[in-house]
Amino acid sequence: MLDKLMQISLNNRMIILIATVIILFFGIYNATRLPIDVFPDLTAPTVTIMTEAHGMAPEEVELLVTFPIETAVNGASGVRRVRSTSIQGFSTIYVEFDWDIDIYIARQIIDEKLHAIHNVLPEGVDPPSLAPVTSIMGEIVMVGLTSESVSLMDLRTLADFTIKRRILAVPGVANVKVYGGDVKQYQVQLNPNLLRKYNISLNQIRRIERIHCVYLYPVTGRP
Repeated sequence: MLDKLMQISLNNRMIILIATVIILFFGIYNATRLPIDVFPDLTAPTVTIMTEAHGMAPEEVELLVTFPIETAVNGASGVRRVRSTSIQGFSTIYVEFDWDIDIYIARQIIDEKLHAIHNVLPEGVDPPSLAPVTSIMGEIVMVGLTSESVSLMDLRTLADFTIKRRILAVPGVANVKVYGGDVKQYQVQLNPNLLRKYNISLNQIRRIERIHCVYLYPVTGRP
């Protein structure tokens, strides 16, 4: 067989030479377009679920937040492994799927599962959110803010509206999650005397579907 192949090649030198040149140029062209990855992603499709539980200890987060979410996603189609970490006020769950599942289909499956557990989580716990589609090989940086003169509410406000936005503007940053501290709230407080004066009940206030404009002013600044 080898002798016959050599004989055919010798008898058709020009054809073999042209075919060799074509294959050579084709190989060079493909070699210059190959993606180069120093650290190839060798992990299965993974969906990360993040949930903020304000003021909860790690044990409470594990029992009241992480465990119900793990129970809900464990039975999802294509799930091969579920891992989690629970720290003070924050829960992170990693749902690993089979190799042949598209990451966007996996995210849709987890999103459908999360819709069914909103009523199971304790009051005050934020709805679970999915982390962006990034490689698990990516680096996670944790930054803490401390101060002896600034309150926890001011630190949280600074982190939410200043530091977070500047970090997200850095190329290569996929997501920034802020947890801890006191979240600033704006509350509309009703005056019972004024409600009684204008003959307005609390149920009427609750039935208002749309407020076109709300004016907030200090209580001590108005008579």
